[in-house]
Amino acid sequence: MKKRLFGTDGVRGRANLFPMTPEIALSLGRAVGKILRQNGGKHRVVIGKDTRLSCYMYENALIGGLCSMGVDTLVLGPLPTPGVAFITKAYRADAGIVISASHNPYFDNGIKFFSQDGYKIPDGWEKEMEALVKEGAPAFDPYLPEDCAVGKNTRVDDAAGRYIEFVKGTFPRKMSLKGMKIALDCANGAGYRVAPLIFKELDAEVEVIHNQPDGLNINSNCGALYPEHIQKLVGETSSHIGICLDGDADRVILVDEKGQIVDGDTILAICAKDMMQKGLLQNKTLVATVMSNYGFIQEMESMGIAIVRAKVGDRHVIQEMLRTESNLGGEPSGHIIFLDYNTTGDSLVAALQVLRIMIETNSTLSELSSAAFIRYPQVLVNVKVSSKPDLESIEGLSQAIKSAEKSLGAKGRVLIRYSGTENICRVMVEGAEKPMIENLANKLAVCLKEQIGAK
Repeated sequence: MKKRLFGTDGVRGRANLFPMTPEIALSLGRAVGKILRQNGGKHRVVIGKDTRLSCYMYENALIGGLCSMGVDTLVLGPLPTPGVAFITKAYRADAGIVISASHNPYFDNGIKFFSQDGYKIPDGWEKEMEALVKEGAPAFDPYLPEDCAVGKNTRVDDAAGRYIEFVKGTFPRKMSLKGMKIALDCANGAGYRVAPLIFKELDAEVEVIHNQPDGLNINSNCGALYPEHIQKLVGETSSHIGICLDGDADRVILVDEKGQIVDGDTILAICAKDMMQKGLLQNKTLVATVMSNYGFIQEMESMGIAIVRAKVGDRHVIQEMLRTESNLGGEPSGHIIFLDYNTTGDSLVAALQVLRIMIETNSTLSELSSAAFIRYPQVLVNVKVSSKPDLESIEGLSQAIKSAEKSLGAKGRVLIRYSGTENICRVMVEGAEKPMIENLANKLAVCLKEQIGAK
């Protein structure tokens, strides 16, 4: 095994190809078991998944690996990633595992891990697990229990219900969504059952689409990456709000009653202003990412809110939140983290917080969005690449970046970064004039394509 297993969010790749093979999943289960057994005692691990067809083989492989090491497993079935994090804590399990490739197509899959406190596992765990998987059977043989001490697997029947009650509990008990019409896109993913029930049980009228998963249609022209479907549904049904989930329901994109998209920056701004006014924004600090809009940063700072910029990825956002002891953070992509409620991004908690603010302020979502901040134009170009060399080593790129930054002056910025989960290099240019930044972004993209573009 020469290539790395772990990326920015666990292990991810094309199903049935390295690193997403059943053999690797079996070894990962054993690796978790060995790490847990080093501390002695009996242990248990919860396993949840999204709706991909390939989840079955990884679920069984992980169960086999863990049980072979004497660890009990609790299988949750399809459940949002934040639901698995919640259940891991609620059942006082020693770890949690989610089988999902988030917003990726059905033919990809991934395995990510939570520690017993519901946070993503530390880097040390990942390094140790990778070393164990690389070593193979010899690493596990001394720890294999006798046949009478192997682990057992149990299916948890009430996990979805417990998660539903938890999410509803983040909404004021004396408040109702009665009279609120919601358009909901479940992305044929992990939220397809729990999401509609949460809003319906809070008395909303819910129009649901893409809640019929067949193992192959997750994220397929639906969900958070394709909000145009909810934009259309909002108009057809005169809904007050549209809610788009991704495949594992840990991120959300909203649509207002006029059909306008409300991204993670705007959701963060709405919630940060509300929390700041109520004195609930811990340390008056908000964690955003390097992708957050400059207009959003300016608006937050003008309110006396300190902004910490993390690397892209909810894992990095949460790390900065813990470091700065802040309780709100997120990304433009829709990962919104309320550490007062959960330990990871939670689309349904975030949507309910926005709905609560709409009701408390007697405002429409478009009114809240328009008052959130003045957005700087931003252009993002995704370049498919054949490799990921150090950006500074790419011929002509540094000079092209300097030229673009000179053109922008103090009224814009350039950010180029590789995707942590795909063979893509993202070119982002932000500035006051849309035609200029489009031109600059395209020039930078051409430079990348010429040097490392996928053939």
